Amino acid sequence: MRIPRRRPVVAGALALAAVATALTFVVLPSAEAATLGSGSYATSNPAGTTGPTGCGSIATNPRQYVTANAPAGAVPTNDWWSSLLFKRTDCNYSLPLEAHPMAFKPANNGLGVSYTTEAAISGTATGVGEYHFPYTTEFTLGVTGLNAPSTLVDGWTDWTVTPSWSDGTRALKTTIGHGIPFVYAQTSGGNAQLSFGGAPSVWTNSGNRIGFTVRGHDYMAYAPTGATWTVSGANITSTLAGKNYFSVALLPTTTSTSAADRTALANTYGQYAHNHVTGTRVAWSFNQSTSTVNATYTFTTTAREGTGSGTVLALYPHQWKNLSGSTPIAQTYVSARGAMKVLTGAGAFTTATKYQGVLPEIPAVADSSGADLSTVGGYLDQVATGDPLAAFGNDTYWTGKGLGRAARAAELADQLGRTSQRDALLSAIRTRLTDWFTAGSGESGRLFAYNQAWGTLIGYPASYGSDQELNDHHFHYGYYIAAAATLAKFDKAWAATSAYGGMVNLLIRDANSPDRNDAMFPFLRDFDIYAGHDWASGHGSFGAGNNQESSSEGMNFANALIQWGIATGNTTMRDAGLYIYTTQAQAIQEYWFDSSNQNFPSTFAHNTVGMVWGDGGAYATWFSAEPEMIQGINMLPVTGGSFYLGYKPGYIATNYNEMTTNNGGPPTVWQDVLWSFQALGNGDQALANFRNNAGYTPEEGESKAHTFHWIRNLAALGTVDTSVTANTPLYAVFTKNGARTYAATNLGTSALTVTFSDGHTLIVGAGKTATNGAYTWSGGNGTSNPPTSQPPSSQPPSSQPPSSQPPSSQPPTSQPPVGANKLFLRSGPAFSTTAGGGATTQTVTAANGNYDGTPHNPVTYRTCGITGSLNGGATQFAFHVDAGTAVGQGIQARVSYDFTGGGTYGRVETYRYFATDPVTGTEQYTQAVGLSSSSGTLSAMSGGCVRLEVWNAIGNANTTVRVDASAANGNQSTLTIPYAVS
Repeated sequence: MRIPRRRPVVAGALALAAVATALTFVVLPSAEAATLGSGSYATSNPAGTTGPTGCGSIATNPRQYVTANAPAGAVPTNDWWSSLLFKRTDCNYSLPLEAHPMAFKPANNGLGVSYTTEAAISGTATGVGEYHFPYTTEFTLGVTGLNAPSTLVDGWTDWTVTPSWSDGTRALKTTIGHGIPFVYAQTSGGNAQLSFGGAPSVWTNSGNRIGFTVRGHDYMAYAPTGATWTVSGANITSTLAGKNYFSVALLPTTTSTSAADRTALANTYGQYAHNHVTGTRVAWSFNQSTSTVNATYTFTTTAREGTGSGTVLALYPHQWKNLSGSTPIAQTYVSARGAMKVLTGAGAFTTATKYQGVLPEIPAVADSSGADLSTVGGYLDQVATGDPLAAFGNDTYWTGKGLGRAARAAELADQLGRTSQRDALLSAIRTRLTDWFTAGSGESGRLFAYNQAWGTLIGYPASYGSDQELNDHHFHYGYYIAAAATLAKFDKAWAATSAYGGMVNLLIRDANSPDRNDAMFPFLRDFDIYAGHDWASGHGSFGAGNNQESSSEGMNFANALIQWGIATGNTTMRDAGLYIYTTQAQAIQEYWFDSSNQNFPSTFAHNTVGMVWGDGGAYATWFSAEPEMIQGINMLPVTGGSFYLGYKPGYIATNYNEMTTNNGGPPTVWQDVLWSFQALGNGDQALANFRNNAGYTPEEGESKAHTFHWIRNLAALGTVDTSVTANTPLYAVFTKNGARTYAATNLGTSALTVTFSDGHTLIVGAGKTATNGAYTWSGGNGTSNPPTSQPPSSQPPSSQPPSSQPPSSQPPTSQPPVGANKLFLRSGPAFSTTAGGGATTQTVTAANGNYDGTPHNPVTYRTCGITGSLNGGATQFAFHVDAGTAVGQGIQARVSYDFTGGGTYGRVETYRYFATDPVTGTEQYTQAVGLSSSSGTLSAMSGGCVRLEVWNAIGNANTTVRVDASAANGNQSTLTIPYAVS
């Protein structure tokens, strides 16, 4: 949640309870400090500031609204039910609690229950608009005569809460939660009661069960065995046969409204009605070999009668689309997040979500002409001159934005070999972080203060309610953690836990502690475990439930955890980041983008929302009605963790086109953010947009250097390839014109072999990032001193490949111009314009599968420096190959032409595979087999490159290719390109 920065633009339900907190800048005197490593934090609020504020004495006593049964430790905030505990606008009960599939609202006489299945839509198709499934009380679950002055919190687990009522004579406790279609109740002092606005519509009343319908929605109430239900006027009551428990189930939507269908469902649910859910818990793990994050969601049940176990669960789309080992039933629930699918009899379920990788930054693509390198270097001079943080505000959010901008520029300077600029940027980051991480360090007044009552760390000067409302800690602190992760690659001493790393970890623990036994902070404060995304408001006191605007700043936090955890060897932080990142990436595709077009109401005219609310979504922001900002706020900041935005390249055009339609033309603000997003789907068009409008004003947290670097390199690399994963967390795969580029980063101290799921491998040197082809850059050497082996600033970043890179991946940028069009295959593997002096063989590994048309563990030959015109011929080759006595083998080749050496292959020719015989001795594989596929058109070469890839398309044995053969011993393997080479 952000309060307005420009002008407030929130319509309908958004404006019902928005609380605007003024942003002020003050000089803060030193407060009492606690030491943590080399850093420190205040243990009391600086003079003139406040912490959380709300009803009564809540500022100093957040447990004012909890019972003695509530868990000890820091109280949770930023949740779907937070307005029940963090009372600000309803000091007695709460605002609506959007649990899904049901919503609830406590009142003096009990718990109001709602299930809204028709969306309320407002606004326009091209302007601000929103949809909501608003809370409407269908009945109130309570105790006869209950008149409680307030509702307290009796307990909570990972995604449930237990509200509690007492008027001194009568008492009620209920347990409600995400994905739970039951309300579980315990009573004392009176009969159980369900009260309605009029006479209820009862469709069955038999023994301890009664079924009723409200607004077309079917419910079943289950009393203890031996009890009955009585209908009288607008109430249904039960003595519960002298017992103190019952439950009410919402039955799912069915394809039939027959009594038999309803009864069958009621019987199914009845098997679990008295297995009350009394605990929920998530556990996650990362399977690095398969690049999969596994998360198990467990529901603990207590049998109020009998010895049964298991319950009924409702799963959100991001869960059931990644479900592992379970099968939902056909019935579903309507929700603000789309269809919720039902599991019956389960006590847990597991999701297995593919992790597609992140990088410190987008790979730098070779620039043979030097023109683009000169352009980005000029832009970098602008951002790296002077204090990169000077123009930013002094508060936590705007300091974070400045740190983020500086960190991106530092990563870029490192890629370009501009070590002096990189080190100056890192020095500015180090100085500012150290200042924030040392309480009372100077007149800046910047510090973090721990509020023990609330179990939270607040940065002062605060902003956008980060102090009084506990808003946005993951947004603000994510920038600090990301900048610290960049610094940690080059200055391990600073990042050590005994130095300032402990303060970085403290920020992480405040926003989303991965330790459920953390004595200082709640478990995963800002991340809603079951909903799969963050909530921005600390209190959630809105008529539409809690909210989150910038999902991308939430992802910036998750990516920062991954990068920081790897840079510092903290696997716990890394894996927490991986869990949040993979889960929220799926949630964003479903609930902010609805990229599958399944979850938004069919009559909602937008293809994206700027804000997700508990009961819906809004094409709006807290601060602007401009379409560029409504959509762009869920794209920034653009980093090496932003690749998730490109998981569905086709949707990117849908999103971008909506912006231009609603804007009445191309963007006029935040162009850089929007072009960077567009580049993930169409880099060439985004690059053209940049080149044609280079005079734009950058978004505050961006620089032209980083935007040009991002767009220019994506134009060469193509789109994110989600069909391939790797066995390391820092990786990415891109594809363009059928050719893949693999990238991986190694922050370790020894070389690393990275294996991709399609069989491709990269050897990545210590402290390096490597790709196949002509793409390399440092990525940090993990030492406290700047690396000394960087190329001079005038050289392209590909001129210094890591020494540990395999020969097939080394870009031959240092070789002289190619002087002939006939290339001999030599050992290495390598091309040469001269024949060898003898004959050897190059091994091509077995396919062990079918890879017809798709390079799999290819042997790659590549040469650059080709200048010449087309000679009217076509590609020709003669490869002498042998599969020995193996049966069923087939070897395949692909030839690719890069006309300028810039890393983009404008012509790609894939030839049919050659079926080798099972007789020892070479056979000749030539272009006569014909093309399997091709793309692009041949063109003249100017400093161009040619690449040959050879792999086994089928078969379970290795194959050899004869190389280094001389004219005298014959059977030379050659490639002849159709150029008159000058």
